Amino acid sequence: MVFGAASSRQPLEAAGKAFARQGGSLPRFSFAASSTLARQIGEGAKAEVFLSANQQWMDFLEQKNLLQQGMRQNLCGNRLILVGSPYVDFTDAHWPEDMTKYLKGKRLSIGDPAHVPAGIYARRALSALGLWKRVQGQLARGNSVSQALVWVQLGEAPLGVVYASDLQGLKKLRALYRFPASSHQPILYPLALIKGAGLEARGFYRFLLSPKGRAFFTRYGFTDVD
Repeated sequence: MVFGAASSRQPLEAAGKAFARQGGSLPRFSFAASSTLARQIGEGAKAEVFLSANQQWMDFLEQKNLLQQGMRQNLCGNRLILVGSPYVDFTDAHWPEDMTKYLKGKRLSIGDPAHVPAGIYARRALSALGLWKRVQGQLARGNSVSQALVWVQLGEAPLGVVYASDLQGLKKLRALYRFPASSHQPILYPLALIKGAGLEARGFYRFLLSPKGRAFFTRYGFTDVD
């Protein structure tokens, strides 16, 4: 049983199928915000492998002594971007200065910055750019980055802050602006085995960390880590 950050659905599912093709068991997945999954594991959910979209929620489980010792590694990274609705004309826009221009009476779609990793990164980035106080009263707070993206896709929000990997396969959406890496903490996805995980879970964990496993993440727009 694999618990994965909502933003990691595509590469994790692809990796799971590849793992099964080479003789392993097809993993079962549960995807949601890292905060939701970590709390579920903390309350006894039977996860064996956990991939978080930030260090904070993996630290949460480590502090509860729920991780197998020495079995926590950074799997991949990501980038933070501003994405625009396909129903809005952004010709001649200047980013990030024009964000408030396009938000008049409308919402900026982000993961809830109180607990969703993408929202936490977004708040830090917008604060570093001096924009947070100007937009914080105009937020649509999603319970995951996937929900934040859907609101932009549907035109319910003109702008959203999501991960670069979220745009893979979405031809109608494009990145308007990439937030400087210096504006937020590094976006890293730690992978860990949960105490009690079986041999198949351990095998999938090793597969994900192998060059073949990591390749699924770079294919879907994630970044490599050292």
